[in-house]
Amino acid sequence: MTGTIAIIRGFGSVFAILFGLQFVSMGAMEMSGPFWPLRIEELSSSGGLFALAGIGVYVCPMVGVSLTSALWGRMGDRYGNRLMMVRALAGLAITQLLVSFAQHVWLILLLRFLQGCCAGYIAPAQAYGIQVTGGRNRGVLLTWLQVATNVGSLGGAFLGGLILDASSFTAINLTAGFICAACAVTAFAILPHPVGETNRAARDRIGQDQASKARSTVPVWGLLVLTGMMLASRMVLQVPFALYMDEVFHAPYWVTGFSYGLLALGFVVAAPLWAQFFNDRSTSFILVWMALVAGGCSLLTTLAGLTRSVEYFAVIYLLWGGLLGGTTPILVALVSAAAADGRQGSVLGTAQSWQQIASVAGIAIGAGVSQIFGLTSVYPLVSLLYAASLFAAVGLWFSARPRLPVGDPL
Repeated sequence: MTGTIAIIRGFGSVFAILFGLQFVSMGAMEMSGPFWPLRIEELSSSGGLFALAGIGVYVCPMVGVSLTSALWGRMGDRYGNRLMMVRALAGLAITQLLVSFAQHVWLILLLRFLQGCCAGYIAPAQAYGIQVTGGRNRGVLLTWLQVATNVGSLGGAFLGGLILDASSFTAINLTAGFICAACAVTAFAILPHPVGETNRAARDRIGQDQASKARSTVPVWGLLVLTGMMLASRMVLQVPFALYMDEVFHAPYWVTGFSYGLLALGFVVAAPLWAQFFNDRSTSFILVWMALVAGGCSLLTTLAGLTRSVEYFAVIYLLWGGLLGGTTPILVALVSAAAADGRQGSVLGTAQSWQQIASVAGIAIGAGVSQIFGLTSVYPLVSLLYAASLFAAVGLWFSARPRLPVGDPL
């Protein structure tokens, strides 16, 4: 852990600003997250509309992000990732303020879709961070930015609940909109313009890094597929989780929320440790461990589906979250390392789009399977999907061999 702290200090003050912006802005957007079904139920005229819109209010932003992230990434490569961060925060602020006044379900769904289209903050923030740090220890950097997102989400949901108890759902969205607007102003006023490295030693180091990439990388599409498979496996449980807790354990709501939160807690605690463990490791080494992590996730989700003890179930979720801390941030760092330095925004935007597509697919699969085969079928399904990820990681490990840089074809 001491090594990780030293690396973070080496990033400088810009990292602290990036971490703070991501923590605050993502927390603001999650203030309304758990409570959208309450708002949709209040405005719905029928049970069918509520069922459809209750899913759509979460899926619509994901679809918007998946359609536009690659475009915003290319714009970031051309006009600067800093500008794209400000644009995304301003877009989130405007759409969140508009949503706060929406009184019709279909208008809310439209605004949520536009919110996803205007968003795309995470990818340019990652690309900007890599740019200002010269690509050093990118796995640690991306992991801590992901930690900021997770911690912000947990804190935002709690703050949103406090606001809802004291006021109204409209107040939650208004507060979030103003917070995002303040973040946009802060990013524009404080974040420095990246300065390219011009000295000979820096150019030599970059050349050596790129030569190392050429020897160790696997196809970017393969890394994106593996990332999507592991993310979709987790998202299968997004819709049926609360229903499963009620049917199998007859758990009160606080136990359901606590168990679900343990997944994020495990991620937050373990992700920096995984980042330090994988720092400066070869792609082949990381892929071997990805196979082991996928196997561990498969085993844990099998146990989660078999146990009828809510205490054991909670412990399994904490351990599962710990394993997840070594998946998406590390794989995204590999995707970034495989891309040319001038295309970080485009490649990371594509990665974010792919993650959103995988999330939507996972949510749809989980909702469909639980409806057709019952809630007890979801954990065996997740276990099988993680087993498939294991074989995908092994396949990528076998394909890792000397090759030319493969970031350009994306």
